[in-house]
Amino acid sequence: MKTVLCFGDSNTWGFNPETRGRYEPDIRWPGVLRAALGAEYEVVEEGLCGRTTVWEDPIENHMSGAEYLTPCLQTHKPIDLAIIMLGTNDLKYRFHLSASDIARAVGRLAEIVEDSHCGPGQQGASPKVLVACPAPILEVEAFSDMFRGGADTSRRLRAEFERMCAERGLPLFCVEVVASSSPIDGIHLASEAHAAIGRALAPQVRTMLAR
Repeated sequence: MKTVLCFGDSNTWGFNPETRGRYEPDIRWPGVLRAALGAEYEVVEEGLCGRTTVWEDPIENHMSGAEYLTPCLQTHKPIDLAIIMLGTNDLKYRFHLSASDIARAVGRLAEIVEDSHCGPGQQGASPKVLVACPAPILEVEAFSDMFRGGADTSRRLRAEFERMCAERGLPLFCVEVVASSSPIDGIHLASEAHAAIGRALAPQVRTMLAR
């Protein structure tokens, strides 16, 4: 059985922009991915609302993905593939980050995975990494002040993620190709978006793990 770790924020956790609750497991994109891949794959959901890439949040505690990633990998090892879908919370106004900074921070997370020795085999090979670039956000009433100026930066993420992944030799999945942020709150994903992401990721995951 191949193990796929989905490491992300509220859009991996499954935040529903309509109810502000959580989608059921089979609606969330990791659940859709699990169903599409079949019984030979285990898909581990590690989504946390508010999670950043590498930054400590001065208001919300324990949000740095970098701080939790190593124990997360060790908890679920052996891991064949880690999908990293982070960067949206880095767009918050209080961080004042550029698209380049966010992309480089995701690259740092990829390094942590590759250096973890939490992959298959007795010696612990390096898990493979698939970077997922989040969809651009919208600045609408619900989160407009918290993410002030973030929409413009989010539209530059794809180019910076492409540059970072090319430099590091990492495969990239761009969420905006198949899904958009919900117009309800501008940040989170509708159920249809989760379905599209999970289905689109499945063939890329199979290809990566067949090598």
